[in-house]
Amino acid sequence: MQQADAPNFFVNRYTGPAHGRDYERWREELCRRTFRVDIQPGAGDTIDCKLQVSLLGGVMMAVASGSSAEISRTRETLKDGYDGLSLVIATSGRILLRHEEHSIELSESQMGLGDMSVLCGTRMSNNCEAKAIRIPRSLLLTICPKAEDRLGMVLGGQAPIREAILRYHALAANVGPHTDVVGQHLMAQHMVDLIALLLGTDADRTELANSRGHSAARLDLLRADVIANLSRNDLTIYSVAQKAGLSPRHAQRMFEQTGTTFTEFLLEQRLLLVRKLLLDPLNRWRKVSDLAHSAGFPDVSYFNRVFRRRFGVTPSDMRSA
Repeated sequence: MQQADAPNFFVNRYTGPAHGRDYERWREELCRRTFRVDIQPGAGDTIDCKLQVSLLGGVMMAVASGSSAEISRTRETLKDGYDGLSLVIATSGRILLRHEEHSIELSESQMGLGDMSVLCGTRMSNNCEAKAIRIPRSLLLTICPKAEDRLGMVLGGQAPIREAILRYHALAANVGPHTDVVGQHLMAQHMVDLIALLLGTDADRTELANSRGHSAARLDLLRADVIANLSRNDLTIYSVAQKAGLSPRHAQRMFEQTGTTFTEFLLEQRLLLVRKLLLDPLNRWRKVSDLAHSAGFPDVSYFNRVFRRRFGVTPSDMRSA
């Protein structure tokens, strides 16, 4: 099992027969011990499956892709007593979700809720990809008491919420393990709130999930979109809001509620990016103006002024130091 550069982020792939030392080690270390599941071929007698696992507090974000794998809770794995719930998302191809004696097929962007205290499984074939969010049962039932009523069903409605879950899964799975413990628990709670909105809950809890989880998740996604596009000179509150399906005024208010404006956040992130590039030895031969342009500063004179005001030294002096 390959552990990435965070203690709770793992990536591993197995391709080969469903027997032998390598298979049994992968099956035991990653699947049974970390996932609390077993894994068998989804088609034929071989396995081709890549797994990415991110652990955020008690919530696990996973991505599984490949051409042959069935990830399941078997009679043997049920002996561990774990009773969490798992939201499975089909992101590419068709995914077969088995829940006790009942099976459903998920097409792209559809979701299904499974109960890990009973026999259940997810089968992939023909180069599919599925995402999963494993949640402690008590954590989900606190915000969505009737979540168990939606077990083993195709969750195909609520398109905006499903889109938010998909985008936030990508953000939380990749960024979450690199944040501090408080940040990880907040991201986990925000994801649980989004799932509660998908499943449906009472009016008071819906208001809580919207104000606590959905709003925070949308702001995290807005910020991530800004950071991913710092090099664009045409990056504006209008373009960011449009991509998120918000009005510019609504997006601006979301930034302002954190004590800053969109413009201030954008400038700060660009300055931090240039500082990072300046301090990287691999960039020692690049001109300061090139680094500024790559961070979205078309006007070098303006860049030099705001950089010195922010850090107290010129870009050249910071590089020399």
